[in-house]
Amino acid sequence: MEFRQEQGDLSPVVDVEVSALSITDSPRISGENPEHVEALAAAQAELPPILVHRPTMRVIDGLHRVRAARLRGDEKIRVRFFDGDDADAFVMAVRSNIAHGLPLSLADRKRAAERIVVSHPRWSDRMVASATGIAAGTVAEIRRRVPAGAAAEPLRLGQDGRVRPINGAEGRRVAAELINENPSLSLRQIAQAAGISPETARDVRNRLRRGEDPLPKRMAGTVSLASRRNTHAERKAAVQTPARDRAAIVERLKADPALRFNETGRNLLMLLNLHTMKTADWEMMINNVPPHCAGIVAQLARDCADVWADFATRVERQIASIV
Repeated sequence: MEFRQEQGDLSPVVDVEVSALSITDSPRISGENPEHVEALAAAQAELPPILVHRPTMRVIDGLHRVRAARLRGDEKIRVRFFDGDDADAFVMAVRSNIAHGLPLSLADRKRAAERIVVSHPRWSDRMVASATGIAAGTVAEIRRRVPAGAAAEPLRLGQDGRVRPINGAEGRRVAAELINENPSLSLRQIAQAAGISPETARDVRNRLRRGEDPLPKRMAGTVSLASRRNTHAERKAAVQTPARDRAAIVERLKADPALRFNETGRNLLMLLNLHTMKTADWEMMINNVPPHCAGIVAQLARDCADVWADFATRVERQIASIV
């Protein structure tokens, strides 16, 4: 999940009572640096806005600034709010403190990685590494030794925003079945449905054309009997993207200059962002639709779904034409 937020994506700056803020659950193992706090307090300049988790009022980024404000006797401090859940707020805290101000120590970053591989088990090693500022290899070692860190997760979310299976053999098997069922599918369509890269899909297709097994010899025997029993509907459900991961992908797209710096791209991001709400938020919305207009709302929802389905088909067709 890409959690970097641009200025336009953050909530407006507001003044908040310093006494209302919580400074618990910091990624800093040894707490704040007193010398850094004193230096900020002595500057007497207006402190830059801090980042706060709105649901808990916990400080995500700016613990030293809060300490400095208290030391100076300031009653209020400038704040921007983050509205994600607790797990995402912790990731934001780590991301915000590895590149500016007083960076987290290596021990802090490793400890943070231990927590993130458990709270975000679908994240790839590179994804966790990008959030914590350590090497992907180090994350892999941490995942192997942390309880529940190496728990079976069929899919992982990569830095490119794509969800892929950990078991590459299973993805190849699914791709082979899709190609046999519908040879006209494009590489992009096969890759998306099987949760593999287009290049892997190309290799599977070429192997089938040559009459070879879709799995290289090194992967032979790695597909479990249970996975062979999956139905087509089960496979489709397995590659659907959960709400949290959809939000992560959209956040990553927001950092793409090709989308951010033109009106059409910004409109697309705005529409996609509407569909990153949590399940609980959707349920609340459903429960609050007035009965007298429920039919109209339901029909509009179906119409919008049809528009998105057509949009997806045309985008895939456009990509397929250049593959």
